Amino acid sequence: MWLITSFIAAVAVTAIWIFAPKKYQLGFLGLMLWGLSIMVLVDHILGYEGGAFVEMETDGLIPNGIILGITMLIPIFIIWEISLIHVKLKGKLTSR
Repeated sequence: MWLITSFIAAVAVTAIWIFAPKKYQLGFLGLMLWGLSIMVLVDHILGYEGGAFVEMETDGLIPNGIILGITMLIPIFIIWEISLIHVKLKGKLTSR
């Protein structure tokens, strides 16, 4: 399910990127989300041992697949926000 969660986030940000102003750097966010989706897809393909390809439960620390997908998105949004703050501060410093 974390594959579907990351894919939906990547598609949604890409769709919003078409219409949103460039100051939000949604291209950078979309690139990170598509990278996550591809990495999770490769992980699923390499770890596939038969049975269901998309699972709702995991054997890891986080047992719910949707919660795992959201947990994987949090660092990406944090990095994106840091990038936005950096660009904003850089713009204020150079305008003086």
